[in-house]
Amino acid sequence: MKLATYTADGKTRTGIVVGDQIIDTGVAGTMIDLIRNWDELKADLEAKATAGEGVPLTSVRLEAPVQRPGKIFAIGLNYADHIAESKMETPQRQVWFTKAQTSVNGPYDDIQIAKGTMTNDYEVELVAIIGKGGKHVSADDASAAIFGYCVGNDVTERMWQHGGPQWSLGKSFDTHAPMGPWIVTADEVGDPHKLGLRCFVNGEQRQQSNTEHLVFNIWSQIEHLSVGMTLEPGDCLFTGTPGGVGAAMDPRQFLQPGDIVRCEIDGLGHIEGTMVAEG
Repeated sequence: MKLATYTADGKTRTGIVVGDQIIDTGVAGTMIDLIRNWDELKADLEAKATAGEGVPLTSVRLEAPVQRPGKIFAIGLNYADHIAESKMETPQRQVWFTKAQTSVNGPYDDIQIAKGTMTNDYEVELVAIIGKGGKHVSADDASAAIFGYCVGNDVTERMWQHGGPQWSLGKSFDTHAPMGPWIVTADEVGDPHKLGLRCFVNGEQRQQSNTEHLVFNIWSQIEHLSVGMTLEPGDCLFTGTPGGVGAAMDPRQFLQPGDIVRCEIDGLGHIEGTMVAEG
C-alpha cells in the first residue's frame, strides 16, 4: 500500500495512493498516528483502497509523508564508491548523524540555499520508516520493526558539514530533508536490498547504484541504533548514498539557484525539488 500525507482545501490529512488517485484514510491525526495504530487500521484501509473512491493526485499537494518525525538519523559512508570518492577508509563501525525536524521538506517543494552558503550538495537515499520499532532489536527481527520506505534526498551544506567534527549542522539546514512522495509499506517493497536508486541534476544523471551495495545493510542499521535508543513509530532512517556527489566531481559541482534535483528509487517513485536562494 502507498500512504501519503497531503493537503487539500486547506486541510492536511493522510491518504491512500491508488494509481493516479488519492483516497482519504479518514484516520484522525497524522501519519505517525496511522503508523502507531496500523494493526487496527490495516483491514479498513485495504477495503478503502479496493473501493477506489478518491480524487486526482494532481488536485492535491503532497507533503512529506512524516512531517515531524521524532527522530531523523542518517548513516554516512555506506556505499563503497562513495567511500572511495570521499577518500576515506571503510568504517569498521557505523557512522551516524542526525538531521533536524525542521529540515523535513515535501517531495516536490523548493529546496533552500541558505544565505551565505555556496556548497550545497545532493545525496539520493532510501529512507526506512520505523513502524513497531523497539529497543535491542536483533538483525534477524529488524524487518518487523519497519513500516515502509520512501525516497529521500540528504541535502548537505559541505562547508558546514566539514567545519567541525560533527556533521549534523551541515546536514540540518531548513528544507534539506525532502522525502516522499509517499510511504510504500514494507510488505509491498519486499527485500529493500534490491532497489535501484538514481539522482539527476537538470536531467543529467549524477548518481546510480543499487541498495544491494550497502556496506551496512538495513537490518544491521536497526540493530545498531536500537542498542542505545528506542526506535518509535515514524522515526526516519536515511540509509546511505552512493557515489557521484557534486563535491567529488572534478571540478566540483555544487547546486545553484534554479537547479532541479530529481531522486528516484525503483518501486517507490521519485521526488524533485528546485534549488532557490533563501529569501
